[in-house]
Amino acid sequence: MYNVGDYVVYPMHGAGVIVAIEEREVLGEKQKYYIMALPIGDMKVMIPMKSVDDLGLRQVIGDDEVRLVYQILEGDQTAMSSNWNRRYRANMEKIKSGDIFEVAEVVRNLTIRENEKGLSTGERKMLDNARQILMSELVIAQESTEEEIVERIAAIFQQ
Repeated sequence: MYNVGDYVVYPMHGAGVIVAIEEREVLGEKQKYYIMALPIGDMKVMIPMKSVDDLGLRQVIGDDEVRLVYQILEGDQTAMSSNWNRRYRANMEKIKSGDIFEVAEVVRNLTIRENEKGLSTGERKMLDNARQILMSELVIAQESTEEEIVERIAAIFQQ
């Protein structure tokens, strides 16, 4: 159970803060929802409280995990399928998992591939989405600004 003011991560959307807990009627059914504000993209989402575990809502990572995320980003590219469709599906599963380390791996692998060979439109969009999810959590975990995180990640891949 989360409370107003808690920082959480909603897979496929990113990190944000719970700004309210409200009871709403949707499709004739009353239930309680977390109202989550996502700072990047200035968006709000309603998350049914009874579905929190199924949706993978979790707390924002701590300092130790932040260090591990940067180690993953600085690491070598892992093997990916040369088949675009298989590669896309594997990366989408990693993003959907909500696991920040898997998302960091997608960002690293697609960024390296982009720098070496370029990306298709679909993979470019996937990279942008994964990067935004990753940044939203790092901004909150490090109490930093989006610009600082963008610069730090960009510096990793300019080496």
